[in-house]
Formats: sequence, C-alpha cells, structure tokens
Amino acid sequence: MIYELFYPLKYHYDWLSWLNVLRYIPFRTIMATITAMVITFLLAPWFIRELRRKQIGQVVRKEGPESHLVKAGTPTMGGALILLSLLVPTVLWADLRNPFVLATTAVTAGYGLIGYLDDYLKIKRKSSGGLAGRYKLIGQGLIGGAAIGYTFLLDDRMPPDWNAIKTQVALPFAAFPKYSLELPLYVYVAFAVFVVVATSNAVNLTDGLDGLAIGPVMINAGTYLIWAYLAGATIARLSLADYLGIPKVASAGELSVYCGSVIGAGIGFLWYNTYPAQVFMGDVGSLALGGGLGMLAIFTKNELLSVLLGGIFFIEAVSVITQVISFRMTGRRIFLMAPIHHHYEKKGWAEPKIIVRFWIISILLALVALASMKLR
Repeated sequence: MIYELFYPLKYHYDWLSWLNVLRYIPFRTIMATITAMVITFLLAPWFIRELRRKQIGQVVRKEGPESHLVKAGTPTMGGALILLSLLVPTVLWADLRNPFVLATTAVTAGYGLIGYLDDYLKIKRKSSGGLAGRYKLIGQGLIGGAAIGYTFLLDDRMPPDWNAIKTQVALPFAAFPKYSLELPLYVYVAFAVFVVVATSNAVNLTDGLDGLAIGPVMINAGTYLIWAYLAGATIARLSLADYLGIPKVASAGELSVYCGSVIGAGIGFLWYNTYPAQVFMGDVGSLALGGGLGMLAIFTKNELLSVLLGGIFFIEAVSVITQVISFRMTGRRIFLMAPIHHHYEKKGWAEPKIIVRFWIISILLALVALASMKLR
C-alpha cells in the first residue's frame, strides 16, 4: 500500500525523489520486519491481559505429559496477534498487485480463520478436541485450492517467467530446469494443494512446547526470503537465478516482504512465548503460518526441498503417522508419545533442552538447503 500510494509521487515532486528507495525489495523487507516487531511488542501486553480477562486459556489434553498440567489456563490464541502483526506490514510494504503476495496472504488469513474456529471450539467445550479433523482438511483444501488455482489457471494475469515453469518440480541439489519433473497442470495443482495442507498441519503438530514451532517457522521464512529474492535478482545484467541454477521467477521476489513480516512477528511473539510461555499461539497461528510456508515452497519452486528445509515439521508429522499406523496394526507404539517432542519429554529431557536442540537442527537444515544452491 505504501509502495503503491507514495512511490508515484517522486515523479511529480522533485523534493520527494528520496521515495525512490521504495523500489527496492530489501528496503521494504527490512521495514516490514521492523513494523511487524513494533506492532507485536506494542500490542502483546494488552492482548495477553485481554486473553486472561476473558479466560481464553489453554486446554491441556489428559493423555499428555504430566508436566503440561501447569500450562492449563495459560492464555492461548496468541496466533491472532501474529496474524495481525504479519498481515498489516505485508499490506503496508508489499506490492499488492503481485499475485504471489495476494495468494500467500489469502491462504495465511484463511487458514487462520480455520485455526480460530478450532481454538474457539476447544475453549467453549473445555476439550482438546476442537474442530473435527475432516472439516479442517476440507477447509484447508478449499482455501488452498482456490489460491493455487488463481495463480496456476489465470495465465493472462501471471508473469511469463512463471507460466513457463509453473508445473515443473525442481529437484533438490540439481540444476533447474535441466533436472526437473514436468507434471500435467491439474496433477501439479493437486500436488501443490497437498504440499500446502501438509505443511500447515505439520507446523500445527510441532506447536506443542513453548517456542518450539515459532523458531523453525522464522528460520524457514528467512531461508525462503533469501530464495525468493535471488529468484528475481539481477546484478550487472546477470540473473542470479540462472547463475545458481534455481528457478527464475522475478515476481516472486516480492514474497521477501511477506517473509520479513513473518520473521518480525515471530520475534515479537517469541518474546512472550519463550519458556515459560506467557501466551500460546494456538491453531489460529500454527495453521496459518504453516499454510504460508507451504505457499512459499510452491512459489519459489521448493516443493521437494521443503521436506529438508522444514525437516523438524516433517519429522513431527511422520512420528504421529507412524505411531498411529503401528498402534492400529500391531497394538504397539514406536514412541513413548507422539509427536516426537513428547517422546523426549517422556525420556526425561527438560523442555528448554528439547526446544533449543530442535532449533539448532532447524538452523542446520536451513544451511544445507541454502548450500544446495552451489551444489547444482
């Protein structure tokens, strides 16, 4: 909005020539990050007080670790503050004419609404059940499908460089487009929706300890920020995407602003979510952030690499799936408790130790993902 409203003024008034700085994605990304942090820091104390006053507290599942019983009643649905702190800076600093920004923010907001309904039902019923899983999946599929369909089926509104590669799946550690998979359009759309829904739910499963999910979310967003910017950056007429062998989508660079907003909102939220947490994000935050990361993976053509980059989320999801399958087929559990972070709690690891070690692993995976650019 700021870009659209104020940048054209530099052509009408000489003394406003300094507005030329709004052209540059790095500047607007930095400003979006700062704006998100400021909004979170300013509103969080009041927001937490309101949650306490309205008795919007965490409902702890009975079969969970005994150490979590002390968390009962801690203000939850802090993800609503994350969404506000994320979406406002994106609207302010990003180019809203960019279809990638529109689709990603739409999924973030839409998944946030699904998460809000889930959290609301948990609090109203005083149960950890919430919204039935099938209804969440249907809602996520419809919202994700609408956003992805918008960017994949409306060729006349999308940039040519995107239409040329949109159904190609980049292979990690291999030069693009020489080594890539070409899928039929509707097969790819279905695959893309699966990636977004799966990422959203994987982040949701990871959100079980104080600050555990928001750390890897920020690390992933920072990695996508670099990737999105390089996808469209040109230095001395040299395309960095061509040089690095990664998908070239100039318009995707605008997603860096969105990523900066995620990082800024995440830092502000972590101030209050770090152990021992004063507020939890709830499904309204985890489903929304996961959906946003899934869209970033699609638009930067990192659908397969996202499994490595979001390895923490992937392991958490796989631990739940394998636990359920094993118990139903054999009556035996693979882990002491799933998701896997609860397994380590049951083994006697202190909560801060689990959180920090998972963060360290996430940083390592992000570095390997970035290093893959020069291994192509």
